[in-house]
Amino acid sequence: MHLVLVRHALPVRVDPGAGRADPGLTELGHRQAQRLVAALAEPVPTAIYTSTLARAVATANPLVTALGITPIARDDLCEFDADHGHYVPVHEMAAADPEVWERMLAGLMPLHVDVPAFTGRVVGALESIIAAHPGRATVVVVAHAGVINVWLAQLLGIDRPLAFPLDYTGITRVVASRDGFRKIRTVNEIGHVADLLDPTADRRSSVGGDGADPTAY
Repeated sequence: MHLVLVRHALPVRVDPGAGRADPGLTELGHRQAQRLVAALAEPVPTAIYTSTLARAVATANPLVTALGITPIARDDLCEFDADHGHYVPVHEMAAADPEVWERMLAGLMPLHVDVPAFTGRVVGALESIIAAHPGRATVVVVAHAGVINVWLAQLLGIDRPLAFPLDYTGITRVVASRDGFRKIRTVNEIGHVADLLDPTADRRSSVGGDGADPTAY
């Protein structure tokens, strides 16, 4: 089967307050999400999964509406920060939390994250989706940068859980079969949305000498 992984579009910032932070999308984020309709029109997806977080659900909505497919929301596709009381879009992280930002530039998650447990949850979720759609099905999963990254790291045997910069609504494609074969075909396709990433480009940095894009983790 053909598994299409999509990072959510640009979310709003949620400052510390009561309860769990579950931000929706900015106006720009909604425009980014709309671009997925044309980008993922062929081959026609047979199923759409999302995490239960609002930013993932909202990102999938234009595609869901266009295709008339009922999406399946799963808690096990949620990001590692799902239960936090605040949410800072990653392109603001350098100023908001420099320590966490430096770890992310190095490909590492925040110290409080149980990386093996998170990885196990994500791998289990994606493998169960693959098992549910044998054959030549195309399935879209709208989730989060951490979710996509840890699965790619698992497939490639990479120690760093955040090895790949992933842009908002970036598309990653993996071919998978029931016999365990997994082939990564593309990572972070952005042609469909490249012009809509520009408003955050002035925050880009080459900290660490690797040309890292702070909008993309």
